[in-house]
Amino acid sequence: MDDRNLALDLVRVTEAASIACARTMGQGDPEKSDQHAVSAMRAAFEPLPIDGTVVIGEGERDKAPMLYIGESVGRAGEGDPEMDIACDPLEGTALCAHGRPGAIAVIAMAPGGNLLNAPDIYMDKIAVGEAGHGVIDIEESATWNLQALADAKGVEIADLTVVILDRPRHDDLIAEVREAGARIKLISDGDVHAAIATTDEETGIDMLMGIGGAPEGVVSAAALQCVGGDMQGRLMPKNDEERARAEKIMGPDANIQRPLRLDDLATGEVLFAATGVTDGELLSGVRYFADGCETHSIVMRSKSGTVRTVRAEHDFAQKPHYNLEGLHKKMSDRDFEGGRHGE
Repeated sequence: MDDRNLALDLVRVTEAASIACARTMGQGDPEKSDQHAVSAMRAAFEPLPIDGTVVIGEGERDKAPMLYIGESVGRAGEGDPEMDIACDPLEGTALCAHGRPGAIAVIAMAPGGNLLNAPDIYMDKIAVGEAGHGVIDIEESATWNLQALADAKGVEIADLTVVILDRPRHDDLIAEVREAGARIKLISDGDVHAAIATTDEETGIDMLMGIGGAPEGVVSAAALQCVGGDMQGRLMPKNDEERARAEKIMGPDANIQRPLRLDDLATGEVLFAATGVTDGELLSGVRYFADGCETHSIVMRSKSGTVRTVRAEHDFAQKPHYNLEGLHKKMSDRDFEGGRHGE
């Protein structure tokens, strides 16, 4: 496949989702924000030259009218490559709805079978940038991993900044990281954004730790696979129902809670694109003008290790589907239910 052109096609899909949902920033309605992103992303997929299947999306078919797991996307023309799609049209719905930083639209894509079809349950995660590749271990303690990363970077633990979702389930983890001496950045949502930020020294983020969504873990792993970072995870079913859901997807003989290395989560020729919705450490949010807007995106390819940042200006006269009237027409009176609205 010509993944150079396909990568640029992919970023147009995340741009469309971001432009649509950024209109709802600060309006206090997470479902509305998510609905705008999902509708725009689904429409933008239609002309993409792929025969795609959503393996991670908005949920099961009976709970999500669009971008549901198993849905076919792309034009599916003769010769179009078969691709697995992992997408989150709006990672950080609450961030967008309440005008907080770090919301993004994100897609990972790889040839069929190269993205883990992760169940929508929790996953314990550790993510690092290139300097930490090969040194982390999900089976070791937080303190052990902090020391391993500090040694790899040639710094002290006190020089490291760790991102952790601000949840009661992380009280013990936060206490241990503080005791070890590392700095902590607590976030309310958006651990995909945080995982990607570990790959860019300018963000000042060295590591992501803690329990978040398993689907988001696969999307994060795809990005880290592209740039030489590293990630490990372990599925954390809360009850028998979640364990059964995981076994249904992964097989009854699968060791559900075995450690998952980076190649278990995402491998092969991975493409990744993300566009900022609200301002964050890694990406700027959408800026609207009288007759258009500006977006800020990142595009990655594992085959070449290329990372492109794309600042694009969009003229609503040339792209009428991006303005308010076009957006409302596209969404019409479609009933929207489902979708994940945070963790």
